[in-house]
Amino acid sequence: MEYKIPLLMTFLAGLATLFGGFITFVVKKNDLKILSIGLGFSAGVMIFLSFTEILSGAGDILKENFLTTYKWITFLSFICGVIIAILIDYFVPDHIDDDLFLDNEHCDKKHKIKRAGIITAIAIAVHNFPEGIATFMASTQNITLGASVALAIGLHNIPEGIAVALPIYHATGKKRIAILYSFLTGFAEPIGALIGLGMLYWFLPAYFVGILMAAVAGIMIYISFDTLLPMSHEYGDWHLSIIGIMSGVIFIWASLLLFT
Repeated sequence: MEYKIPLLMTFLAGLATLFGGFITFVVKKNDLKILSIGLGFSAGVMIFLSFTEILSGAGDILKENFLTTYKWITFLSFICGVIIAILIDYFVPDHIDDDLFLDNEHCDKKHKIKRAGIITAIAIAVHNFPEGIATFMASTQNITLGASVALAIGLHNIPEGIAVALPIYHATGKKRIAILYSFLTGFAEPIGALIGLGMLYWFLPAYFVGILMAAVAGIMIYISFDTLLPMSHEYGDWHLSIIGIMSGVIFIWASLLLFT
């Protein structure tokens, strides 16, 4: 199997955090309502693909080895993906509470802001790791499906890049450092893809791809409801979010009809 294109798609999706970092310096947050639609669009794409393409593809792979139990294995793998996403969220929250930086009396304001940016970068990088596996796994099964997942994840990586670059820039006053942190945050996704490649190439039997894909669907669904939709509302309102969701569903459905 050719892995260059899946790796490239994962890298480009991760690179969107860098784009978000650049946006920080040219657009004010009050002017980012377009991101509300974009994040809703991303959620619509990920939810639609998870339930219609990824889970059915996982079932087809598992059916070849588990003719009578593949539906249950798909279901349980999906649940495992949701649990993985919940555990990551619990132990490494993707938001930073202000109180965390108010306890240290010896920290000046700039240091607190910088520390907030660094911890945010680490947290987002951890969350991006399974997204890299998701993009890679989807791309290995179907290029159109992989491109769709990469688009959805890339769109929601843009505000993540902003979340990292903004505090780093205000703390240091140096754009290149803020951009570097944004880039490193997104680089967790191709690392996830490389680990996924290693598992497929060296360790895992073929049917395990189906298990991983079902788990990936669970992770994507959780991300959509826990992160994308709340962020979409934060940048705009629920009307814009719904417009984005339905646009994503319609766009990706039409794309699959045209290109698969």
